[in-house]
Amino acid sequence: QVQLVESGGGLVQAGGSLRLSCAASGRTLSFYAMGWFRQAPGKEREIVATSGSSTYYAASVQGRFTISRDNAKNTVYLQMNSLKPDDTAVYYCAATGPKSLTERLSARSYDIWGQGTQVTVSS
Repeated sequence: QVQLVESGGGLVQAGGSLRLSCAASGRTLSFYAMGWFRQAPGKEREIVATSGSSTYYAASVQGRFTISRDNAKNTVYLQMNSLKPDDTAVYYCAATGPKSLTERLSARSYDIWGQGTQVTVSS
C-alpha cells in the first residue's frame, strides 16, 4: 500500500505561484493514476487535475495549473501559477488504480489520500 504526504502549501498573494508536492512511500506511483483535489470551507471536495492514461484540468485552473510526475523521486507535483483568492482551499493528492477519465474525476474513485496542505491566496 502506498502512503502519500503533501507539502508546499502556504500563504501567497494573488498572482503568485506555489508548487505542491505529493511524495509517495510504500510503492511506486507509476502503478497509480493520480489526482489533485481541493476543498474550500463549506464546499464539497472538487477535482483540480488528474494524471493517468490522460490528463485533465478543471476549467477553473486550466492554463494556470500543471500536474506532473517525477518517477525517480516517486513524487507528483501541482504547479500553480497566477493564483487567485478563489483558489484558497485545502489541497489533497490521491491515488487509485487504472480508471477511466470519467471515474478519475470523482473523489469516490480514489483509494488512497494524503493529509492535505492548506493554500491561502490573499487579494
